[in-house]
Amino acid sequence: MKYLMILTLCSLVLMQSCSPSEDPYDELSGWHPFLDELQEHTFRYFWECTNPDNGLVPDRWPTESFSSIAAVGFGLTVYPIGVERGYITRDQAAERTLTTLRFFWYAPQTDHPSGSTGYKGYFYHFVDMDTGKRFDRVELSTIDTALLIAGALFSSEYFDRDTPEEALIRSYADSLYRRVDWKWAQNNPPAISLGWHPETGFLPYDYRGYSEAMILYILALGSPTYSVEPDAWEEWTSNYTWGEFYGYEHLNFGPLFGHQYSHLWIDFRGIYDEYMGNKGIDYFENSRHAVYSQREYAIDNPDGWTDYGENIWGLTACDGPADTVIVIDGIRRRFDRYWARGASIKGIGDDGTIAPTAAAASIPFAPEIVIPALIEMRDRYGDQLYTEYGFLDAFNPTFPAGENRGWFNKDYLGIDQGPIVIMIENHRNNFVWSLMKENPYIRTGLKRAGFSGGWLEEDE
Repeated sequence: MKYLMILTLCSLVLMQSCSPSEDPYDELSGWHPFLDELQEHTFRYFWECTNPDNGLVPDRWPTESFSSIAAVGFGLTVYPIGVERGYITRDQAAERTLTTLRFFWYAPQTDHPSGSTGYKGYFYHFVDMDTGKRFDRVELSTIDTALLIAGALFSSEYFDRDTPEEALIRSYADSLYRRVDWKWAQNNPPAISLGWHPETGFLPYDYRGYSEAMILYILALGSPTYSVEPDAWEEWTSNYTWGEFYGYEHLNFGPLFGHQYSHLWIDFRGIYDEYMGNKGIDYFENSRHAVYSQREYAIDNPDGWTDYGENIWGLTACDGPADTVIVIDGIRRRFDRYWARGASIKGIGDDGTIAPTAAAASIPFAPEIVIPALIEMRDRYGDQLYTEYGFLDAFNPTFPAGENRGWFNKDYLGIDQGPIVIMIENHRNNFVWSLMKENPYIRTGLKRAGFSGGWLEEDE
């Protein structure tokens, strides 16, 4: 009995001396208590920084900014997660969602250079936080509209109750999707253009080759009103780049957001289009390979950036310290501000800037390397990097800042915050994926793209 009492006392001492943040990563559950805290803090960005009168989410905070329509799509997706986690009530989420969708439905759609929010069912990349009108001379964005619509469709799946508010959510979401004229954006058919300016017309670029725009093509193929033909997907895949990078063979795209965004809503596990079927790998496993290869690149650290290693890695589109060239320890270093950083066989764009979202939004693909990285970044850099709404957008340990080396961003970015909340939830319980599997438009789009197998063939 005395021996058992000593063991019990020792166990209590150990429990009290170990904070939740010090708990080791649980390989069996794939979970760590820090993820609960990170998800809630990051969720608060959307709930507290969004304009409650129109649902517009700021592109960044605390720097005063315009709204990003892609960030709005992420916001529409994180509100139900907030309900499920107990951060807000279902009524609160429904009210915010309805406000957002109603605003976009009634916002002016014209081809005028000013005073409009969108045209042909699309919306401008950035809009004024208060009025919702086009910001400056930004483009009408096809991919950002797709990300907004994906969030709207998720809302329509979650808010399924027979109440006036939730019925309106479903109606507005469906109407917004049906209004988008996907065919109009095929300026060079069958590909879909990146965007359009009222002053000069379509941009001279189209989406061809693997990137974040899978969700754009799937929505365009699934449309009940203005759908594109399946040859659009054939054109999309015809420019894929396959190869080995740092020991992992996969479909390459440098910035990790390209391996994440479409996966926020679509569970690609076990479903294959013709291209990936021939490779014997699905898009989910492909993203896993991309994450591992980028981590191996950081471990190798061929350019000798400060702090890179097995738990400090992650290249994607994010803020950077400055547009400048500085000689550091005899080495000429080029730095940039906002830039789509990445590493793949298609090229390396790296100035020593790490974005925590690159790792965090990869958590379903490789939790065993993502979670230790997140904990290391938080513990090593403290409140220089991790504050009120979770991880600040980016940091660069190489860049000289005052008397010390190391630049830390002062802003959060909505398009980098959203994937963190969503992918933690998908890793936790497949929440977003499970609901979107029920959406008939997503199913139709995938099938018209040639996907088959797995959950696509269930319940038919």
